[in-house]
Amino acid sequence: MSLLIAVLLEAAAVTAGAHLQLSRLCLLTVTRTIQLLALAGLAVGRTGGLHLLGLGKSSLVPGIRQGLIWSAGFAVAAGMLFLGLWLAGLNPLLLVRSPLPTDLYQRILFFGLGGIVAPVFEEVIFRGLIFGYLRRWNVPAAVLISTALFAIFHLPTLPVTQIVGGVVFAIAYQMGGSLMAPIVIHMLGNLAIFTLSLPWLQFIFAP
Repeated sequence: MSLLIAVLLEAAAVTAGAHLQLSRLCLLTVTRTIQLLALAGLAVGRTGGLHLLGLGKSSLVPGIRQGLIWSAGFAVAAGMLFLGLWLAGLNPLLLVRSPLPTDLYQRILFFGLGGIVAPVFEEVIFRGLIFGYLRRWNVPAAVLISTALFAIFHLPTLPVTQIVGGVVFAIAYQMGGSLMAPIVIHMLGNLAIFTLSLPWLQFIFAP
């Protein structure tokens, strides 16, 4: 039912977007926010809380803590890789560069959507619902299926980052028992990539 609601809202947004003069970023931000509110409302209405989505009250703080620890580990590893590439005369930003809008308002909206709203939405769908439902039968299969769907969702771009991320997010959720762990990792990872894609950073990291 949750996935059906998400799909129907997506279809409604596509239909509305054809008639409304909204930018793609603005339409996506509104759509993802409405979808999250609808899924949260359904979870609360059915179970009295958000634990169905992996967001039970008792797991929020431990999940955030775990997500920060994982993110710090990835930051250290990425920092060492960046330093090695820079010392070798290569530009490490080429590994993570993401195209950003040139307009300031659109760029702020891009950071808000891609760094906050989209990660929460994607983790609720792919880890909270799909992985959370499938893992009762087989955890490795649930990781593979949810990651494959996560990668397909990001086509036609080459989904290498999404494949690696999908596996990491599912493992973090399985180990910690809180969806907040992959949400925090996903959010901070996206925000880091977007920040490193800012033009002025090219002068710092360029060999």
